[in-house]
Amino acid sequence: MTDASASPDMKPRRGRGLLRALAFLLLAALLLAAGFGAGYFYFANPLSPAKDVLRLIERTSEAEPAADPDAPQKVPRPTPERESFVTSYYQFKEPLTTNLRASRRLLQAGIGLSTQYDQKVMDNVARNEVALRSDMLAIVGTFSEEELQDKAGRDRLAEALRGAVNARLQQLEGFGGIEAVFFPSFILQ
Repeated sequence: MTDASASPDMKPRRGRGLLRALAFLLLAALLLAAGFGAGYFYFANPLSPAKDVLRLIERTSEAEPAADPDAPQKVPRPTPERESFVTSYYQFKEPLTTNLRASRRLLQAGIGLSTQYDQKVMDNVARNEVALRSDMLAIVGTFSEEELQDKAGRDRLAEALRGAVNARLQQLEGFGGIEAVFFPSFILQ
């Protein structure tokens, strides 16, 4: 009875699944080709961005003289030929923590030193770190909280520390050589 109720118009279509698969493959191939084409168009510029910018600068600089030949021309400056030295840095592993003069607040500051002399100076600093830290703590304790609130006060502190470090190195090693003191961290608590 179930077979008799089925209408004879419903026949299975055999070629429809194959046609759909071919359409999907064709669509995928078109999308893939469009992607490759767009990628080639976008990335096919043989110039790096730096070279492309230089090309644009040269093009505009060539156009400028033609616009006004009486205008002053830019002349590149020669690079000064002077001897330059390499700057070496040393940062103390532990920050200095000390109280300030006439204050209940503490200063915690990371200390870094620089020199343009050879590695001997930094070796001397590392060898005498305990004495240098002691001298630096004594110097920092002479500054008040108000003196260290602005950049000028911190610069005075850096100069005082530089003088103390050079004096101690001169006493212990016969040569100072520290040219600048830096504060990688500076916290008033």
